[in-house]
Amino acid sequence: MPVIGTFTPEKDGYTGNITTLALNAKVSIRLNAGKQGRNAPDFLIMAGTIEVGAAWRRTSHGSTKEYLRVKLDDPLLPEPIWGALLGAGEDGVARLLWRRDWEDDGA
Repeated sequence: MPVIGTFTPEKDGYTGNITTLALNAKVSIRLNAGKQGRNAPDFLIMAGTIEVGAAWRRTSHGSTKEYLRVKLDDPLLPEPIWGALLGAGEDGVARLLWRRDWEDDGA
């Protein structure tokens, strides 16, 4: 899964950059202070004052490692991008990973 973003943890979220062939944006991932309901996102992803995505807390299967399940969306994208923001490593950087789901074509 390729890394499309790097983030620095902060008190109530993360700040960093997302870079792809079509996107290069400085974003913040902030706690969703208005969260209502169990399925509402835990975090909102903002590019300045514009909401460009959301994230939900998750725990890896068979582990206690936590990560954020991220959904990014923009009118320029043909469909939303799903990814995982992994906790900060030894270098203090959290990484946003992305993988396009595809059908197995047998190749």
